[in-house]
Amino acid sequence: MTITLDTRLAPSRDTVYRELDGEAVILHLESGQYYGLDPLGTRIWELIGGHPRPRDIAAVLLDEYDVDAERLASDLLALLTRLAERRLIDVEPSDE
Repeated sequence: MTITLDTRLAPSRDTVYRELDGEAVILHLESGQYYGLDPLGTRIWELIGGHPRPRDIAAVLLDEYDVDAERLASDLLALLTRLAERRLIDVEPSDE
């Protein structure tokens, strides 16, 4: 599945998340795999819970960071795709 700026997201129910020293540690319960996110990835993880569309996450990040909007969208979608491939987030098709 391709993730777009309008795809609906949610953290997988099969994950447990903790923040340690500003970085996220995520455990995928089914596989037993641990994953780590740097501080920016951790911020994105936090936003996934309250902002179900990448477009909304990008808007928040553009307010918080000095970054080019196109670069941010590209990097965000790449990270979200990796999280989905590892089954750390649930993805629903966009309403288009």
